[in-house]
Amino acid sequence: MTAVGGIGTALRAYGATAAGAPGAGIGAAGEGFEAALGRAMSGVADSARAADAATQAGLTGGAGTTEVVLAVARAELALQTAVALRDRVVSAYQDVMRMNI
Repeated sequence: MTAVGGIGTALRAYGATAAGAPGAGIGAAGEGFEAALGRAMSGVADSARAADAATQAGLTGGAGTTEVVLAVARAELALQTAVALRDRVVSAYQDVMRMNI
């Protein structure tokens, strides 16, 4: 699974939860949002490792410039998506903490 695909899975699970769909947050395999988010974050780490490997292969002549640039761009996009998702979660947490009881 690609990192971007993993983030997409997490976002779909969140969207189902927010929309109140039947079985909200539960995937076809019976997994919850937490598991989908965990898979997405491991996908981000996997794309970073792939970019690292592509960079090393590029330095040794095993990969072309295009492959290296694409791998690094995928890793950068996955990281930016993860940071944006984290920022939204932190913002939502702060909003909840500011609510009067």
